[in-house]
Amino acid sequence: MWRRMRSLAMVTALALAPVASAQTYPDRQITIVVPAAPGGVTDLLGRALAKRFILAWGHDAIVENKPGANNQIAAELVTKAAPDGYTLLIGPEATFVVNPFLYAKLPYEPIKGFSPISGLVSIHHALIVNPALPVKNVADLLALGKQKPGALNYGTFGVGSTGHLNMEVFERDAGIRLVPVHYKGATPALTDVMAGHIQLMFISVGSAVPQAKAGKVRMIAIGAPERLAGLPDVPTVAESGVPGFEAVSWFGLYGPAGMPPAVVEKINGEVRKLFADTEFEKTFMAPQFFESIAGSPAELSAHLESDSAKWEKVIRDANIKMQ
Repeated sequence: MWRRMRSLAMVTALALAPVASAQTYPDRQITIVVPAAPGGVTDLLGRALAKRFILAWGHDAIVENKPGANNQIAAELVTKAAPDGYTLLIGPEATFVVNPFLYAKLPYEPIKGFSPISGLVSIHHALIVNPALPVKNVADLLALGKQKPGALNYGTFGVGSTGHLNMEVFERDAGIRLVPVHYKGATPALTDVMAGHIQLMFISVGSAVPQAKAGKVRMIAIGAPERLAGLPDVPTVAESGVPGFEAVSWFGLYGPAGMPPAVVEKINGEVRKLFADTEFEKTFMAPQFFESIAGSPAELSAHLESDSAKWEKVIRDANIKMQ
């Protein structure tokens, strides 16, 4: 009788464990894993979230940088963590909807291995060129590209990065042929554009604006669907001769698969409060030209689903593969 009662108590305790953890969450340090070195977009987002969580809940929150292997190191670490909400991942969309088509095998399950929590930001990319290139606009670039196919080099932040894939789409839609030069990040690629070692690249608007203002690069267009309010004089690629073209990347917040729904809801609520804060918009979002995509876990899943089909086609058409 006593054994039966004890077994029943254990089963009940296990059944109630997720509820209890949700009610008391968080009661210790939260680790936000970012798949990049300090200073990048994911790192900036991670530190903004960590600060918010500390203020909201009174427990420590830290950023752990795990760069490398097209986000695979960070993604694998998070999928192997306990699904209790204390280990989170800020992931670029490539982690989930590009890597599965680039690699024959991944050390993590790109969709089923995670609990989606909320979208964070989307970022439009700017098309920049070295100032010495005789190109003032997209029409000039297309003319030069068609006159000298394969003569212009562009920088990427790695094979399969958004800087790479967006340019593949641009080449396809514009009918020109360029040569990719792959770097280990956006910063070294940008440095080589400024130095004239390569001629052009797509990079986030926030990274391009300071260099364009300083005259170190020429920003000839942006990959947004319409002109940005902060850059009214910079045309879109679409209006400049490549109809329908967009160059964008986005980031979301995830945890390991199997997180208690109430914990997901609690984190989601705090994220949405942060991105709805007018002061945060003014001091953090606007200077970086970030746009909020904070929303429900279901909305984040829908983003992943729609982009998966898009990038699968781009990667297969361009025959991009990794070992």
